[in-house]
Amino acid sequence: MREYLLNVDEDMENERIDKFVTNVLADFSRSYIQKIIESGDLTVNNKLIKPSYKVRNKDIILVRTDSVIPDITPEDIPLDILYEDNDILVVNKPKGMVVHPAPGHYEHTLVNAVMFHCRHNLSGINGVMRPGIVHRIDKDTTGSLIICKNDRAHECIADQLEKHSIKREYLAMVTGVIENSGTVDKPIGRSASDRKKMCVTPGGKRAVTHYEVVKNFEKFTLIRCRLETGRTHQIRVHMASIGHPVAGDFVYGNGTKTPVETYGQALHAYLIGFVHPTTGEYIELTAPLPEYLNLFIKLCEKV
Repeated sequence: MREYLLNVDEDMENERIDKFVTNVLADFSRSYIQKIIESGDLTVNNKLIKPSYKVRNKDIILVRTDSVIPDITPEDIPLDILYEDNDILVVNKPKGMVVHPAPGHYEHTLVNAVMFHCRHNLSGINGVMRPGIVHRIDKDTTGSLIICKNDRAHECIADQLEKHSIKREYLAMVTGVIENSGTVDKPIGRSASDRKKMCVTPGGKRAVTHYEVVKNFEKFTLIRCRLETGRTHQIRVHMASIGHPVAGDFVYGNGTKTPVETYGQALHAYLIGFVHPTTGEYIELTAPLPEYLNLFIKLCEKV
């Protein structure tokens, strides 16, 4: 019997349990998950539920099944390490790397890399698919990410994330010219027409993005974004909502041609600051800009 431990993020709240599980474990059909629920082999917070149950933030879902999803294996993939000790690892994630395995994509993720680097020293709170992972950034977003090596560290960092006390700043090249700095305070939720996309919607969760103009160019603006909340695709959705989508964004962008190949959104998690889970010391780290973004800026400066 194989066990899968799943956690519910805020943006996935109110999904039916059978739909939520098949979104996470897509190798299993919805009807199969319903049978598991009816047999008592799926619990939420150690309690039996009905297939109509709607998941809540922080729910802990345990799925027991004889069917097998491929094991996640360590891979010797180089990591750009910004900081490391016995509790945490902070890495500068490259563009194109998925943070954790998902159905159909069980190899070459950040989790595969940190499993090799950390051996067995990773928190298990988020289950076998996401060991050590306490927060995420998109596949084509680069920059700083915290990995937790034990459950105590994971709980401490997760608590700071929930209280929005972790300092997170991003650098983004957006389309068009923004004259003044500002704040976008618009609720974000999942799109009713495409569940893989997020959108500004009255029924969404409150989302606040503060942006500061760093430099204007002819067709683009380099901005620094500070997240007050941490919704899925928050910066990308918010900047698109005010008519300045992130350059190179295939999902929310406007197709503006860029001077370099961005391979997705020109967005970089530049700075992260947090209180260390053991020492109580405040740590602030910056991730060097990726080569393509440096080149993007230089080419814009020449125009």
